Amino acid sequence: MRLIAFLFAAALAVPMLPGQTPVPQHPTSTPYAGDLSIFETPGRAERLHIDRVMDLLNITPGKTVADIGAGGGWFSVLAARRVGPKGAVLAEDINPQYINYIRNRAARENLPNINPILGTPDDPKLPPASVDAILMLKVYHEIAHPEFVLAALHAAMKPGARFGIIDRNGTGADHGLDEKILREEVEHAGFKQVGRYDFTKDDGQDYFLIFEKR
Repeated sequence: MRLIAFLFAAALAVPMLPGQTPVPQHPTSTPYAGDLSIFETPGRAERLHIDRVMDLLNITPGKTVADIGAGGGWFSVLAARRVGPKGAVLAEDINPQYINYIRNRAARENLPNINPILGTPDDPKLPPASVDAILMLKVYHEIAHPEFVLAALHAAMKPGARFGIIDRNGTGADHGLDEKILREEVEHAGFKQVGRYDFTKDDGQDYFLIFEKR
């Protein structure tokens, strides 16, 4: 039985380059594909302290921001208003229906600086060296192959760009992921942690980590 388990684990492992250490393996949650209205509840911005989140990510007028797993564009709209007409928001999602929704929402709310991008589970399709800030809001635990996504995000970041992840502690399969595992995976991909906060939810289960490129 141990030999079978070892062979199964080896089959799941991602090939490594010489000198690399293994990336932790863990379960993931199925990406949400339901009603977008659950992300639009009154008071959500205040509960998440989203203005402080944007302050810590250095999101200011003229910057380019990537919203990874944008859903219905809740954060994209807030970021687009903050960066203004000289800035841009790359609203990425892997669900074509959500991308269409964001496109229509941007037109309806007169925010031409929102650029919807249809990504894939392993590639957010961001242009290289294009973004000043990235936010991944309650999405990381849905990523089955984080090493590929993180490599793409690393390539998309300008020098000095910041990468924020808001998630909650969990097993990976319960729409959360242990903070230590997440941090190890992101640092393994060439990032360094430069900030850690827990103000985005009053029960202390959420964590907000900020990374920069090493």
